[in-house]
Order: sequence, then structure tokens, then C-alpha cells
Amino acid sequence: MKMPQHGRAWDEVRADMIARGGGDAAWRDGRTAVYVFNAGEDISRIQHEAYGLYMAENGLGPLAFPSLAQMEKDVIAMGLDLLHGPDGATGTMTSGGTDSITMAIKTARDFARAHGRPRDGTNIVLPQSAHLAFDKAAHLMDIEVRRVALKTDGSYEADPAAMGEAVDAATIMMVGSAPNFPHGIIDPIEALGEVAARKNVWLHVDACVGGYFAPFARMNGVPVPPFDFEVPQVHSMSADLHKYGYCAKGASTVLFRSEDLYQYMPFDMAGWSGAPMKTPTLAGTRPGGAISAAWAVMNTLGVDGYREKQGLVCETRQRIEEGVKRLGFDVLGNPMLGLVAFRHPDHHAFALYGEMYRRGWFTSVTKEPPSLHLMLSPKHAEVVDAYLADLEASVAAVAGGVDGPKVDARYS
Repeated sequence: MKMPQHGRAWDEVRADMIARGGGDAAWRDGRTAVYVFNAGEDISRIQHEAYGLYMAENGLGPLAFPSLAQMEKDVIAMGLDLLHGPDGATGTMTSGGTDSITMAIKTARDFARAHGRPRDGTNIVLPQSAHLAFDKAAHLMDIEVRRVALKTDGSYEADPAAMGEAVDAATIMMVGSAPNFPHGIIDPIEALGEVAARKNVWLHVDACVGGYFAPFARMNGVPVPPFDFEVPQVHSMSADLHKYGYCAKGASTVLFRSEDLYQYMPFDMAGWSGAPMKTPTLAGTRPGGAISAAWAVMNTLGVDGYREKQGLVCETRQRIEEGVKRLGFDVLGNPMLGLVAFRHPDHHAFALYGEMYRRGWFTSVTKEPPSLHLMLSPKHAEVVDAYLADLEASVAAVAGGVDGPKVDARYS
């Protein structure tokens, strides 16, 4: 496409844009269970309006835009309050979970260097189920990734003892998830903390999925185990606002137990021809709308609003679990929040996925073991029965040998 010589009318361009989205996943109808967190039209309207109010402002300039600086401080304070941040805990907003994880690793690396760890040949130790963003960040920084097999008891949890055996003098970070993405399972953070303390190594909790969900689930009576700064050995956390915080993309938080740890994260540069600059994250320009929308949604929902929405998601997950078990599926582990993975003993998950895709569902799959995977939102409460009916039909189609979309051999 070449830029048009003469501009088109906005009404025409807008209509073109809407038409181009006609083949996209139907997330507004609740038929998408990945990528989008649909909390309803009321929250969507707040996201749009609040983002627009500060769309042109830049979080890079706190002196120019003290409003954004204060909103970010407020968001971080609310997050730390929910996640048992002790006095002196701090953090910053980032563009997403990968950004938060990257900055946490960078901070742990620089902290380790300042405390006598080697500059080269360093590594991080994480469970096999940890998010691939750790690998991406480690690749950027030339850090070895040591992935450790999960427990063999069917829990799909990290194995603290095995992870401890993988730690050595060059390890700069251990990782646990709350929950992990592939299975929706919260790792045993307390046990990982004991290992981290014994090995004298930084412990990061990846709560990108659960950071703004688990506290409210616990308030609703879900037996969520300790997973955050309540565990004394946790040094840092990543928690996404644009997932179960229901804020506009892209917004995440990276949080630290103390200012002494956080000081190793910002980039501070004066040795060039321009003005000295200090940036807290990988990005320079920081969209003001992502900050303002997060502040607006959190203040609009409040504790009661989040409890209601997360309670609805947990109830929906339970309905899904009951329904898939009736169809002969096995649910992986003991999911407590909004993620659930399940597999059928007789039919390959990816064949079933293909049949569900044909019926208009855009969800996800887990590779180890091959399973169907759902990341649920409040909207899904309206479509549970339709999903289960189509899943039953898909099982029948696969059992009957009906040809569906081809499955990539890499995942079979």
C-alpha cells in the first residue's frame, strides 16, 4: 500500500477500518478466551474516555505532566497495598508483562553485579511452565536460562527442590508463577522462598496473570496460598493491569520490596550532547493514556467492583470445569483463578481445538501436555452453555473422524 496522494474522508477511512476487522476473533461476543479481557461495555467506555483524556501526554516527562506522575504513583500504591508490599516497597508502570519481566531481570542482574556476582556466565532458574518472556529477556542480556521440570505428582507446580539443585554461584534469579500461563496453577511460592533464602538468590514472582485477580479471589473465600510480598523472600513481582486489572493496553506493573532493590532498575544517562535523562523502564516515551486509563478503571471499580468481577470469573471457571468433566475431560491440576486447561484421554486436544475453531471459538492450547486452554473474562459467564454445547459436538466430530483443520505437526 502506498500513501494516498490525496487524503480520504474520515468517515470513509473509519468504515474501511471497521470492515477490515470483520474477520477478526469475535471477542465482543465472548467467543475469544485469549488476548482480550472483556469486563463489559461499562469498563470499555471508561478505558476509552480515560485514555483519550491523556492520550497526547507523555509519561516520560513527570515535570511537564505531574498529573500523570501522581496517577502512576497512585496505581503503584494500590498495587502494593493489594500485594502486601511492606513499608518502602516501590515500583513503576510498564507497557506489559514482557516489559515488567525484562526490567525485573535487568534489576536483579545489576543488583547481583553490585554484590559480587560475576558479570558473565550468569543464569536464571525457572520452572518449565514459566512464561517465555523470561527467555526473551535473558536472550537480550546474554543470560543462561535453566528450565526445571515440574513436580511429577500431577499438580503442575514448580519443583522447589529440583530448582534449588539448578542454582549455583552464577544464578541471579529464581522464578515462580502466580499462576503459570499454560496450566493456571499457582506455584508453591513459600517453598521457593525457602530455597531462595538458603541459596541467597533473588526470587521473582510472575503474577502478570494473577496479581490483580488473586487478592480479590482470596477476599471472596478462594484458598489462595501466599504468593506475593507476604512471603519475605520475594524480591520483585510483575503484575499486568491490562489483564485482570481490566485496564487499557498496554499497562503492567513491576514492583520491588524496597527502594534499595529498585534503584538498580532505572537507566540514567548524562554523557551525550542532549539533556541528562533518567528512564525507569525500557521505553522512552510512555503513553499517558495507559497510565490515566489504569488509574480511572481502578478507582471506578474499587475493591467491591473487582471482587464482583473476579467472583464471576471464578464461578464461570467452575462451571467450565464441571461441564468438561461431564464430557470426559481431565482438568489439569487445581486452578483457582481465571485460567483452566483440560485434556481428553481419547482425543487429541489440537484436533478438538480445530473443531472448536470451525464453530467460531478462538481460544488457546497448551503443549505440555496437549490440552485445551481458556483464559476467562466476566463476559464468558454469558456463553458457558454455548461453549460446552459446541465442545460436546466437537468431541463427537473428532470421535467420528470428521476432517477438521490440519494441526501443525510441531504441536502434535
